[in-house]
Amino acid sequence: MSHLETPETPAETKVPAYSQAARSNCPDCNASLVVLQVIGGRAGCEYWTMRCTHCGGIHLDIVKTLPDPIIA
Repeated sequence: MSHLETPETPAETKVPAYSQAARSNCPDCNASLVVLQVIGGRAGCEYWTMRCTHCGGIHLDIVKTLPDPIIA
């Protein structure tokens, strides 16, 4: 999972860069998924294409990203 580090958040307290996690296991066989491609979408979303390491199935997840922090 991707993490966002800022000067206010040290490495020990990493904040997830996404408001929800993408699927990590295949819904068909429960094996691990590997991210093949991430495509930026509308309204702060990304489309993640993933492939199962066991059955080879392709799965798509829509992940909503957190807004960029405002740096003053």
